[in-house]
Amino acid sequence: MRKLIKACLTATLLFSGFVGAASKPQNLLDENLSQFKNIYTYGTARYENGELVLQSTKNWFFTTKKKYKDFILTAEIKMPDVKEYSNSGIMFRGKPKKNKHGFEAMGYQAEVDPSKRKWSGGLYDQGRRKWLHPLHEKRSFPDSDFKKNFLLEWTGGMANSYKHLEWNQYRIECRGSELKIFVNGVLTTHVIDDKESEGFFGFQHHGSKKLIKTGTSDNIVRFRNIYVTEL
Repeated sequence: MRKLIKACLTATLLFSGFVGAASKPQNLLDENLSQFKNIYTYGTARYENGELVLQSTKNWFFTTKKKYKDFILTAEIKMPDVKEYSNSGIMFRGKPKKNKHGFEAMGYQAEVDPSKRKWSGGLYDQGRRKWLHPLHEKRSFPDSDFKKNFLLEWTGGMANSYKHLEWNQYRIECRGSELKIFVNGVLTTHVIDDKESEGFFGFQHHGSKKLIKTGTSDNIVRFRNIYVTEL
């Protein structure tokens, strides 16, 4: 009996230690951006006052070196006050895709959409099926891997959860095939999808035509407080 009790206590302590280690949030930002790499031939990223500052001429994702499977990712994003097209997002479970210039990022994307459409917090499948939630009449191609959407309607609460020109908190939860996206505490996406089980994170700048033409632009996307908890 004593041996059994001792074994149970040991197992409990080991399990508690494992859970504690797994549940500790890890900061992905440091001054050297040591946890990131650029798989593209363009795009610039810098660390400034605790922020990840992104600028690019074309659509671009600044990706983590490490791949993640099941996790909770939280990050804050602030979009620029510009007249030209400005868009961003957070890729998760991403992977490199070969193209004629080298590589690009492909994977799930939590959308940041400051346009009148107001689809921030929607789910976009970059490089593949495009819009999965909400559905776009011309750019949605869900396949057999897309099993279920728990939020069939894009509500006013979802549409208005993002606050333009302010810091917005995104929370992305992945547990197996279950994917959730929250914007400022509002659940905007909840689906079951089997396409990807693991991959990198990618932080997006959609590109600036002004930067191409003039070499300078105030179209800058900022992220801060990027933490991941592996489950």
